[in-house]
Amino acid sequence: MKKKQLNEQRITVLYARLSRDDEKEGISGSIQNQRAILEKFAADNRLPNPRFMFDDGYSGVTFTRPAFMEIMELAEQGLVANLVVKDHSRLGRNRLVVGQLLEEDFVRLNVRYIAIMDNIDTANGVSDIVPMQDLFNEWHAKNTSDKVRRVMQSRGNAGIPLTTNTPFGYRKDPEDKNRWLVDEPAAGVVRQIFQMSVSGLGPTQIAKKLRSEGVMTPSEYLHSTGINCANKPPAYPCNWSSGTVAGILDRQEYVGDTVNFRTYRQSFKQKKQLDRPQEEWKVFPNTHPAIIDRETFALVQNLRQHRRRPTRTGAVSMFSGLLYCADCGSKLGYSATNNYKREQAFFFCSSYRKAPGICTAHFIRERIVEQLVLEGLQRLLWYIQVYEKRFAQEQMERFGLQEKKVLTAKRRELDRAKQRVSEIDQLIQKSYEDMTKGLLSEERFSTLTVSLENEQRQLKADIPELENSLNATADKADDLQKFIQLARQVTRLTELTPEIVHEFIDKILVSQPVKVDGKRRQRVDIYYNTIGLWYIPSPEEMEREYLAYYNSMQKRKKKTA
Repeated sequence: MKKKQLNEQRITVLYARLSRDDEKEGISGSIQNQRAILEKFAADNRLPNPRFMFDDGYSGVTFTRPAFMEIMELAEQGLVANLVVKDHSRLGRNRLVVGQLLEEDFVRLNVRYIAIMDNIDTANGVSDIVPMQDLFNEWHAKNTSDKVRRVMQSRGNAGIPLTTNTPFGYRKDPEDKNRWLVDEPAAGVVRQIFQMSVSGLGPTQIAKKLRSEGVMTPSEYLHSTGINCANKPPAYPCNWSSGTVAGILDRQEYVGDTVNFRTYRQSFKQKKQLDRPQEEWKVFPNTHPAIIDRETFALVQNLRQHRRRPTRTGAVSMFSGLLYCADCGSKLGYSATNNYKREQAFFFCSSYRKAPGICTAHFIRERIVEQLVLEGLQRLLWYIQVYEKRFAQEQMERFGLQEKKVLTAKRRELDRAKQRVSEIDQLIQKSYEDMTKGLLSEERFSTLTVSLENEQRQLKADIPELENSLNATADKADDLQKFIQLARQVTRLTELTPEIVHEFIDKILVSQPVKVDGKRRQRVDIYYNTIGLWYIPSPEEMEREYLAYYNSMQKRKKKTA
């Protein structure tokens, strides 16, 4: 009796599928057309309990389609008697999965499978031609995927954004979908996130702060504006995650650049996207309005490289990630607990904590580091503001630059090398013509060609080195100028902030403390961004510099008077 009731409950699934590529076929492949064909077939053949189910916009390569997964769940419960599709490709275009369904799963679940247009009915057995159909269906999917990939490569190389949805903070221009406009409400949140990162907060701390302030997540915001989003809104409102924050902080698009080919797929059957190495990205600068300036973005990326893990109390030091052991090279860990005041917080060698025999503690208080860095920066900034030209000259000499003479010589050498490469091509061509005319012997032509090709090969190998050398020279000069401009902006430094520390400090090396005349001494070397280790002039030297500067200014005043 129960078996009879179960048979009466079993349904006939009329399944339709339409991918975005299938939409190009027009009305003949539409969901509505498939439904009409399926319902007529079910009525004509008196199939019991017909139920129409469909997946719209899903590729046949993947089988994680909502409707199809529901069908298989019903089949596992013994509730599916028949599965009917318009044609065999509607079931899928992966020959391995389709083969397993026909030969194993449908047999085990007692499901009769019918493909109307292809005359397939498992009640009559599976024809030997069906595996060939599966292979052709898979080839069709692969060819379609290759065509789409070529189109995307062409668009991407032309600088057209490849992202379906714009990054949070932008919206598409209604008149040109390839043009991005700033979405100010969302852009304000992006700026807030970057500012919190610059102030020393990590992604987890930023996410907590956004949650506490009731800021909508990107998916919540998009849904609130009526834009479809692949990600569903979080179960709990404003439930920001550290991953979402980190993703925003890493996006170069916020400085106004289009970044294409950031990800790839290993196969047309695999939907999971993998990250490409950054050197393989295609970057087109200044294609849309910037939300974040390049200096702030670069600073945040530098901060992200020195990720600061909070202590159990939630305390984070602005120096975390910058201090290194001068002896073993390990980072110095940070310790601040509720058992003592913040003034007692300290750094220690992480190697020593793991294995005391490897290194020594290199113990140093945070307040001492802060005092040393503040004094060092004050003197450096004063020196730059008073002796800017002298400072620039000193640094240029340290870099081994001789200003315009060296740059001009390198440019001339590079131009000569490129010109000679072009000349060699012409010489080889002319020699070949002379040989064909009988003006040059074949043996002489061969010897001459080998010599010229060797010269050309060496020049082609030298050109990249010359270009790199020239670029490095120019980059150092530009970086130094930016450093000086940044120093000009800090007119009076009375206390340190995370922004100041990471804008100016590259790393800090802490040596093992020693006892000298019964007193504890410890060497701390501060390496600044761009200029590296900078030795502070002694008071006597600084006084002489100041007097010389004062006298030169007095002479200038007399000349202009």
